Amino acid sequence: MCRGLWLAADADNNLIDSIHTRGIGLDMSEANQHEHHADIAKRLKRAEGHLRSVVQMIETGRPCLDIAQQLHAVEKAIGQAKKTLIQDHLDHCLEETVGSLGRDQRRAIDEFKEITKYL
Repeated sequence: MCRGLWLAADADNNLIDSIHTRGIGLDMSEANQHEHHADIAKRLKRAEGHLRSVVQMIETGRPCLDIAQQLHAVEKAIGQAKKTLIQDHLDHCLEETVGSLGRDQRRAIDEFKEITKYL
């Protein structure tokens, strides 16, 4: 079964994770891991480090153009992680839910999955 993952920040703005399914908290060990979850986590950890360096750039008075370029890179990395997560979810959870379908129904699901790559 696929479960929802929410990221939150603690009082010091450090990222903390918690998993919730229908209001019930779960440990990461209980979560349904998909093929790309480990890669997504690595990508987000790199983005987190990159974002910390952007904060330092702001605090040390670096030029706005440099800061904007680096923020753009962080934004792209997070966006790609989100896209990969959504594709992974569709590839696994949607398949798990719909099961085997007839050819016409299968085509509609496959087209839906394909078009989401352009989001």
